[in-house]
Amino acid sequence: MRRSSLTMLSVAAVLALVGCGKGNFSERSSAGKENVFRYPITTDMTTLDPAKVQDGDTIDAIQQVFEGLVKWDEKNQVVPNIAEKWEIAPDGRTYTFTLNKGVKFHNGREVKAADFKYSIERAANPEFGSPTAADYLFAIDGFNDRWSKKAKDVRGVKVVDDYHLILVADKPRPYFLALLTYPDSFVVCKEALNNGGEIQKVEQMIGTGPYKATSFAPDQLLVLGSNKEYRLGAPKVDRIERTVIKDAQTRLNKFKSGELDLTRIERQDIPGLLADAKFKDQIHFFERPALYYVGLNCDTYAPFKDRNVRRAFAMAVDAQKLVDETLDGKNPDIQKLNGVNPVAKSILPPSVLGFRSNANYIRFNLTEAKKLLAAAGYPDGKNMPPLVIYHRDGQTDVKLVAEAVATQLRQNLGVDCKTQMLPWGAYLDKHNKKQLEFFHMRWSADYLDPQNFLSLLLSTTGVENKINYSNPAFDALCAKGDTMVGKDDERLKLYAQAEDMVLQDAPFIPIYIEKDAELISPRIKGLRESVFGHLPHTTVSLE
Repeated sequence: MRRSSLTMLSVAAVLALVGCGKGNFSERSSAGKENVFRYPITTDMTTLDPAKVQDGDTIDAIQQVFEGLVKWDEKNQVVPNIAEKWEIAPDGRTYTFTLNKGVKFHNGREVKAADFKYSIERAANPEFGSPTAADYLFAIDGFNDRWSKKAKDVRGVKVVDDYHLILVADKPRPYFLALLTYPDSFVVCKEALNNGGEIQKVEQMIGTGPYKATSFAPDQLLVLGSNKEYRLGAPKVDRIERTVIKDAQTRLNKFKSGELDLTRIERQDIPGLLADAKFKDQIHFFERPALYYVGLNCDTYAPFKDRNVRRAFAMAVDAQKLVDETLDGKNPDIQKLNGVNPVAKSILPPSVLGFRSNANYIRFNLTEAKKLLAAAGYPDGKNMPPLVIYHRDGQTDVKLVAEAVATQLRQNLGVDCKTQMLPWGAYLDKHNKKQLEFFHMRWSADYLDPQNFLSLLLSTTGVENKINYSNPAFDALCAKGDTMVGKDDERLKLYAQAEDMVLQDAPFIPIYIEKDAELISPRIKGLRESVFGHLPHTTVSLE
């Protein structure tokens, strides 16, 4: 990408702040008094385009610039955003949205219903190649025909007039509005794009949000400036600086020196911070609706086609030990906090509709694991092809757990298992192509419905099924639950059966539920939270 002169100046400023010597330390101290909110990106941004984004760090940046019809609030409810209100027809499929008048793009033009039609049609265009459109726009009537090139538009998107938009669902779906909170339905500015192509530079990032994209240096820095004309009032900070800092220790050091206002911290750093009088009260924990798991590709690694092999692996991985020793380190200070990460005993995390504390998960049982592996033709791991467990870069905890899983499999089953770290972009590319045979990663809820985990991740036709798992009985349960409206008890019973079934089939090995640990400077006021993370920084101020 071509860098603007403003981008180069911003990067130079950052480099000046991280130099050595007394003079630069003084500059860092004074920098903390600027009206600039600084927190890092742990890996490079994967895209500048809301219709292309599929990772949390990038979504956090995107949601400051772009907005949709609806949004999440602090109570984890879907509430109006650019849409003032909506009405649902008796058929349970037709949603009529009334737009707020006077909502303007960053270039000053008013947003109209036709802009939402354009934005959704753009994301649904198979030539555009959105990696998430099929995940979150599939429920709009006609999307699948457009996605498969059988139609030239999405028939379920209709403009009534400038301020009224109709979206028609393919079937009644209880989570339809929640799907629209994902960025691929955010409104983009047609005239800022090159014939509907991907947003590739900040000049094209023309949204309606509280911040404007000012500059971007790939793998270095994203700068967002306050939108003084924002319809809900100008943000209280002048700009946000998101510096790419992949190393956890570097992020921690920069926070301690006053160069960052907020940063995620790794588990191994928590004991030292709890013992530090200066920083112990700046540690904050956030429970997230996210599952860290080990995925077993049921196609690309031949032994995983055998259910007994998968079950043997699940029985040989001691998740409790991983949490207690690898993550928490049996540290008494962390144990006082009831541990940082709860062990996962289900696919659905707490706060997701249908979560059960008594799901029928596979328990650690080394004796039975060895029997199953031997019955499958691999006694003590013999004749089993070498195996690699892949993980992403930039997250120490993920690396530690992946290494510990490989160690347990070598020690417990005799499996020749090693680890390999990939840059996040390369990892996502292989993951999207279903090329990862064995991997450790996270799935975080985009909306608090079991469909977002079970159907999307694990059904045969689930767009996020990257492990080639297929079970017709599981599919049938999910398909029935996905479109059942007004019968929550019956619906959740179906999902419970499906979840127990997939847990016993073991294409996923649940490890732990995410609880984020962050250092937040006391100068930061007004952060808004949902279970999904920090909400757009419309109320943040700096002391």
